[in-house]
Amino acid sequence: MANQYYLPRISDSVLDDYLQARGAVLIQGPKWCGKTTTAEQKSKSCVYFSDPKKKQLLKDLLTLNYEEVINGPTPRLFDEWQLAPELWDIVRFEVDHRKQMGQFILTGSTVPPKSDLISHSGVGRIAKMTMRTMSLYESGDSNGKVSLQDLFEGKSIACSCDSKLSEIAYLCCRGGWPSTVNLAQKAALNQSKLYIEEIISSDISEIDGLIKDQERAKKLLKSYSRNIASQATLETIRQDIIGADIDTTFSQNTLYTYLNALTSLFVIEDAPAWNPNLRSKIAIRSTPTRYFVDPAIATASLGIGPKDLEKDKNTFGLIFENLCVRDLRIYSQLLSGTVYHYRDNTSLECDCVIHLDNGKYGLIEVKLGSLRAINEGAKNLIALKNKIDDSKMGKPSFLMILTAVGDYAYKRPEDGIYIVPITCLKP
Repeated sequence: MANQYYLPRISDSVLDDYLQARGAVLIQGPKWCGKTTTAEQKSKSCVYFSDPKKKQLLKDLLTLNYEEVINGPTPRLFDEWQLAPELWDIVRFEVDHRKQMGQFILTGSTVPPKSDLISHSGVGRIAKMTMRTMSLYESGDSNGKVSLQDLFEGKSIACSCDSKLSEIAYLCCRGGWPSTVNLAQKAALNQSKLYIEEIISSDISEIDGLIKDQERAKKLLKSYSRNIASQATLETIRQDIIGADIDTTFSQNTLYTYLNALTSLFVIEDAPAWNPNLRSKIAIRSTPTRYFVDPAIATASLGIGPKDLEKDKNTFGLIFENLCVRDLRIYSQLLSGTVYHYRDNTSLECDCVIHLDNGKYGLIEVKLGSLRAINEGAKNLIALKNKIDDSKMGKPSFLMILTAVGDYAYKRPEDGIYIVPITCLKP
């Protein structure tokens, strides 16, 4: 069911791998990120549970004669499967009995719901694959001359780059929604605002059936945006939300309910703390770093645009870090890697650590691009490298400073640190 207008995604290759390893694959991720379109490229037949003309009929058939729904050319796609949660156990049962890989693809914009219609987790049968908004390489905004895989292999790099700070500011605010790529700037910038409105007006309450106040949800998104790329505690965020108002009803438990809903909708995606083997006993901070799945959620929540970012370099730097984390998560997924954040009790930080399943890891600092900031980032990277007990976990595969702008991507001769503009990077 390939679409000739389809923009290739890194998830295409990830999905291929999953289909070869499991009988079914669940593609989950934020709304509008392209899950259904990507799944359609690989599927041979499709069932759309959101189709208003067939929704009830399909649910009835699942109860009366599920073979009518489940049978068809494979891989068979079930889109928005969570609208019929009983499908989960049916798919698991069919995978067990067919004993073939790549039978089904399920897509949904929420995590699997807790339901008495689901009796089994699907472990070993249904692989869960997270899909995000588009990286700069996928949207055509990165020339892809520097490969993350090459960095892990220690290869040399040298290429030119012509990105401008104003362009990066726009890309942060536009976000990676596939629908924005070919839109005019004003229309593209409106997409994230519309996304937030939809999340707040209905999705955040529908996800768990608990009605949530829209104004509180807006305040929460703004507070999270103000604390982006930080290790702010949830109590700090709660106090920021209630402000001068004495709102005793907005308790920690209430906050958790809102945050859990936003996490289940793949709006929030915090970075876990990295816990390496160190040469000395140093307390590593375990609080996750606050991020959205896409930086444009933050700018839209704050009501700011590209020009605002250019005027406020501090906020720009934090939003840009979220953009880099998004892209690194997408690229590292293809390499079977996870993106972490490091901070210890000496206030030494590392913005991103990519740790692969094979034990290799890379240390990354994110900077807008000034020479002073780059030198500061290099100092942090070397300090962390020297703290790591490489006799227990090996030396880092690379040290990199990921920048917003720069004329070249290159390897510094004095310390071997890669300097790479984000618009040069690919998996």
